[in-house]
Amino acid sequence: MLSFRIFCFIFLLILFLPDSSVIAKLKVVEENKIIAVLEKQEKDWNNGNIEAYMQGYWQSDSLLFIGKSGPKYGWKTTLENYKKSYPDRKAMGKLKFTFLKIELISPRDAVVIGKWELTRENDKPSGYFSLLMKKMRGKWKVAIDHSS
Repeated sequence: MLSFRIFCFIFLLILFLPDSSVIAKLKVVEENKIIAVLEKQEKDWNNGNIEAYMQGYWQSDSLLFIGKSGPKYGWKTTLENYKKSYPDRKAMGKLKFTFLKIELISPRDAVVIGKWELTRENDKPSGYFSLLMKKMRGKWKVAIDHSS
């Protein structure tokens, strides 16, 4: 037979744990906030505004971007690389993100897997991305971006 203390502990645990429907609703709210950040990036890119696009990234020297040339650290480095690779609106094309999976791994960390596609005058490059997003000061930011 369970001791009274163990019984009380289990009872209090059940009483104060949020039910799964509350957790599921909170998860959907956070996923929608993440999607909003990435959709804003998509819109800013399509408006030709790389600086605004970069606001979705963590403004830190610890930001990690992994692309075809390997890992690079820093928000400023990432901004400079984007400007070098996409010097004008024609090179930027029209960006489209497709989200394949968003997984909250903690209340402040999420992994996003998706596809990116650029539509330009003469080509249509595309690839996949995986992001580690962190909730900082109440806002979701990309902390690690691995795009191929």
